[in-house]
Amino acid sequence: MCDNNPRVPLTNEVGAPIPDNENAVTAGPRGPVMMQDVWLLEKMAHFNREVIPERRMHAKGWGAYGYLKITEDISRYTKAKALQPGTCTNCFVRFSTVAGERGAADTERDIRGFACKLYTSEGNWDIVGNNTPTFFLRDAHNFAGLNRAVKRDPHTGRRNAQSNWDFWSMLPEALLQITITMSDAGIPASFRNMDCFGEHTFSLYNENNERVWCKFHFKTKQGLKYLTDEQAQQITGQNREYHGQDLYNAIENRAYPRWTFAVQIMTDEEARCHYENPFDVTKPWRESEFPLIEIGELVLNRNPTNFFAEVEQAAFAPAHVVPGVGFSPDKLLQGRLFAYGDAQRYRLGVNHNLIPVNQAKVPVTDNHRDGQMRTDDNYGETIAYTPNSEGWWVPRPEYKEPPLCLKGAMWNFDPKDDPTDDTSRAPGELYRSFDEGEKQRLIDNTVRAISSVTKNIQLRHCARCMQADYDYGKRLAQALSLNICVVCELSALSNEKLIEATGHPYS
Repeated sequence: MCDNNPRVPLTNEVGAPIPDNENAVTAGPRGPVMMQDVWLLEKMAHFNREVIPERRMHAKGWGAYGYLKITEDISRYTKAKALQPGTCTNCFVRFSTVAGERGAADTERDIRGFACKLYTSEGNWDIVGNNTPTFFLRDAHNFAGLNRAVKRDPHTGRRNAQSNWDFWSMLPEALLQITITMSDAGIPASFRNMDCFGEHTFSLYNENNERVWCKFHFKTKQGLKYLTDEQAQQITGQNREYHGQDLYNAIENRAYPRWTFAVQIMTDEEARCHYENPFDVTKPWRESEFPLIEIGELVLNRNPTNFFAEVEQAAFAPAHVVPGVGFSPDKLLQGRLFAYGDAQRYRLGVNHNLIPVNQAKVPVTDNHRDGQMRTDDNYGETIAYTPNSEGWWVPRPEYKEPPLCLKGAMWNFDPKDDPTDDTSRAPGELYRSFDEGEKQRLIDNTVRAISSVTKNIQLRHCARCMQADYDYGKRLAQALSLNICVVCELSALSNEKLIEATGHPYS
């Protein structure tokens, strides 16, 4: 058991010291995560098994069936059959809150999860993201920390704003997502009235194995609408399932929710020369530089018939892609490629992909055997091993992705050491894009959320806001009755010095 000494050293699960707990071992400063980062795997595997039986995150959610229809031609970018013009693919979509448990209110201030399972002719393709184009963190090492910070305090059993804001303000890259969460967008009026995003950078490759980088967007056709804190509080007192009811009723009344499906495309050369790391999920691709290419429409038109069987047991994993769609060196994505499937194996069992809502609509010959809840013939008497002389379970090398060239040493690279890593640019741009009313509501929402937190953390967050935009930090400091001169001094410090200067409560 740990004592009260805050300098307790970190070890792995069998007592060996951990030299770095925040930065994944990657092939080069912008390369993919190495499998030999065993502490990352251990952290994610242990984290996935900490709570049962509900989802560790995104526990409160609602779902519906529909289809994705492609109307435009992007075959020059991808050979994925589901993305060819005229293709209509059935799907199941789940929306959720992130931090709350299954009994949480739908209208809490939080980002919203978005997961779309496409039952394509080449197998299932899961697009798993949120209603924001970016995220709080960029390395999976911090994923467990984020979720523990926004979940219940182990001492009191209640939500703890101190823990939440302490963690958020420790990560300079989180400021953009914090600003989004505290803005009007923090409480959508309904699932129908929000945009959805794949968030991460993925790759597309065509018949010639030519690769481009891609981001997926779903833009609502119902219009963006939000709730204020006051409106949300009133609704919560009357109906904790407000968003779920709205989605269900819209579909029952045949007012089918629709989103425009679009992509952003970046070439390999553009990625290499970009002024920011395009694989950093905390940084957006600006539409002025990489315009949206509208390619289709997502429509939801059928409600589930059994909530548990279809919504609660729905399982999504960004590792599920189809030929023509691939991954990227996005470090958080690479952590999620393991974590999501592993969480479902723990939560639902090793054979969760045999559950009807998760089952592919094409023949599956994966040679996975046995395990709890095996409900089919378990491949009968067929040969179970590979390689074999009978021609069973033969790989298909023609579906390999194009090779990805890498460079650089294998190391725990910290993005903050990259001179191109500007964590203030995007949140400053977002703040300056708000009108006066939006700015004031952002400040008011933040004050309500952070007012109970100790002064040192308030100062740290205000300093980060001032680094993004002087007016942002000044207005928030004034609203919190903080000394603006102190905030200015703190905003001039490096990240390390800022954390050191705000590392203890101020009187």
